[in-house]
Amino acid sequence: MEPDAITSEWLSSVLGADVRITATKRIGDGLVGMNLRMALDVPAGSDLPTSLIAKLPSPDPTSRATGVALRNYDREVQFYRQIAPTVDIRVAHCYHSEWHPDDGDFVLLLEDLAPAEQGNQLTGCSAEHARTAVIELARLHGPRWGDDSLSHIEFLQKRTSGDATNLQAMWGMFVPGFLGTYAKYLDSEGVALIERFGERIPDWIDGRNLPQTVTHGDYRLDNLMFATPEGGYPVAAVDWQTPGQGPASADVSYFMGAGPLPEDRLAIERGLVEDYLAALGEYDVHVDGNEFFRHYARDAYGGVIMAVVASQVVGSSERSERMFTAMATRHVRHCLDLGAEALI
Repeated sequence: MEPDAITSEWLSSVLGADVRITATKRIGDGLVGMNLRMALDVPAGSDLPTSLIAKLPSPDPTSRATGVALRNYDREVQFYRQIAPTVDIRVAHCYHSEWHPDDGDFVLLLEDLAPAEQGNQLTGCSAEHARTAVIELARLHGPRWGDDSLSHIEFLQKRTSGDATNLQAMWGMFVPGFLGTYAKYLDSEGVALIERFGERIPDWIDGRNLPQTVTHGDYRLDNLMFATPEGGYPVAAVDWQTPGQGPASADVSYFMGAGPLPEDRLAIERGLVEDYLAALGEYDVHVDGNEFFRHYARDAYGGVIMAVVASQVVGSSERSERMFTAMATRHVRHCLDLGAEALI
């Protein structure tokens, strides 16, 4: 849906009330989607908010094509319709959703989470924000831990041994371009780790055998909204374009790999993983801590995969290069710090 199609008349029709858009502003730096904040006049006594967020396809042709091809837009709409009501993680309330299979177009009307503020992938986060974010993941993973019915939900991404060949082919195609841009930000040890990983992909996938649950797939600072002194939820997760069925360790490791800065992560990560496992206990989910941490360490490669592949399939900008630099350098360091390669 194009931004100029969101008129007061259209909004009134989908919300079932006479509302008027008084101001529109683009917010965030979404690479695959575009977010607009709309200030509204609503009827007196209405329970409708005076501000909404409209999420639309990216205006960048490359990013939009990626969003359609990878089904990011479809998956996000289906997440809000089918999965969000079944888990406890805090998400924005969805007032309206559309997805058009003929051209992949979509629109979501979401709760405005302000005055909460978006995390910043470039600067990293505090230990306090890291703990808040990691504990919140238990509210996503716990309710549907080991739920076999997830395997029948077609739109959820699933990474199985049958995906190894495709992932290896994608990896081989994108690594040269990635290193052409980002090798200058990595040390020789980091470049070598990336170059060796391709042939280990089948073993890496085969060794992921924790119980399956709902996963976010891109749980990082830019996709989290944190409370400010003015208000807001402690944390809320946005950008549900990559929901999946997979091991919980993947989300936890991915966040920790690039959320806190490496020196801060080293000081807090074992304790935060233990706190996360304790939070899972509230859902009567009990996991051996050493076994979970072994998978957590292996899954540090998930962030490396995201940095390599995503950096090559979305539109580029000055901020996107800085963001992927931060992700790549931190996720590679995460692998090296945890000895992840030896665990494959």
